[in-house]
Amino acid sequence: MTSQRDLDMVNLRLILVSGKTQDFVFSPNDSATDIAKHVFDNWPMGWEEELVSSPNILRLIFQGRFLHGNVTLGALKLPPGRTTVMHLVARETLPEPNSHGQRNREKTTESSCCLLL
Repeated sequence: MTSQRDLDMVNLRLILVSGKTQDFVFSPNDSATDIAKHVFDNWPMGWEEELVSSPNILRLIFQGRFLHGNVTLGALKLPPGRTTVMHLVARETLPEPNSHGQRNREKTTESSCCLLL
């Protein structure tokens, strides 16, 4: 019999850069940092070549954006009982929030001109 707690859990399918995948189940209260630590502590068989030295460099990417450590699955409003796909990458630092958008705005104000003779 399935309990309410089981129904509230979030199924994540994590994909490495190599294309290897593994499914995990987490609570909506789990943060990106919690997930990275759990995956590191329970590194899947078959992922040996991708093993990293620390959970602190594991980063999750969801819908093209890096998840910062304190973001919970619940905050992302992921559908319980369905599998959500995220990428898992090794990266020392994260880009600053909104830095990409800021860079784009700066680029739109620049102009380059070339004179052909």
